[in-house]
Amino acid sequence: MTHGKHRGSRALMGLAALGWAATLHPTTVWASDPVKVLIKDFMYEPMSLTVKASTTVTWVNRDDEPHTVISDAGLFRSGGMDTDETFSFKFDKPGTYRIVCSIHPHMVAAIVVE
Repeated sequence: MTHGKHRGSRALMGLAALGWAATLHPTTVWASDPVKVLIKDFMYEPMSLTVKASTTVTWVNRDDEPHTVISDAGLFRSGGMDTDETFSFKFDKPGTYRIVCSIHPHMVAAIVVE
């Protein structure tokens, strides 16, 4: 398999994982304080999160590898985050936001805003 085909298959695996990410171990947060999503072991934890509109979510990279946080709809895009670096985004509008790491496309998550 060539490098390009391998990358494509990883992307497909990531997209397939998005389909079930919102149904596995959903976490609901109703706090007005910023909410944290940890990035560790090449995963977003939690993979599915439900918050109220106007909630700020902060991703914290706890891996020794760089990661990104990207909205598949193009709403936001972090730069590469090294260990202990963060990225925050305030979710103002209800909807389901699918997240992926552009460096490791098998890393996916979903934020549901109510």
